[in-house]
Amino acid sequence: MADLVAVTDNSFDAEVLKCDIPVLTEFLAKWAAPGQALAAQLAEIATEYEGRLKVVKLDIEANPMVTSSYNVLNIPTLILFKYGQEVGRITGVMSKAEVLESVLPFLDE
Repeated sequence: MADLVAVTDNSFDAEVLKCDIPVLTEFLAKWAAPGQALAAQLAEIATEYEGRLKVVKLDIEANPMVTSSYNVLNIPTLILFKYGQEVGRITGVMSKAEVLESVLPFLDE
């Protein structure tokens, strides 16, 4: 299982918006237990869909600019980006199957 790449206010543009494959971004806080539970599922997804989907994480407290830009008010929040645009958003903890149901339609289009 791969660890999720941590992105920051400074690296978000290059790592997420300019990526040539869809990017699922987890907005989280270190103190929030629900996000920790979701992290293992996202790591599995990152491994299973490597090369087709990039999965990254962003700490909302350390990166307020991106958090504010995308109006992230609750954690965990997952935002799917494709070609630099937000194409999907999930708020709250979901099962791996529910996350995949939201993401898979945007892969290999």
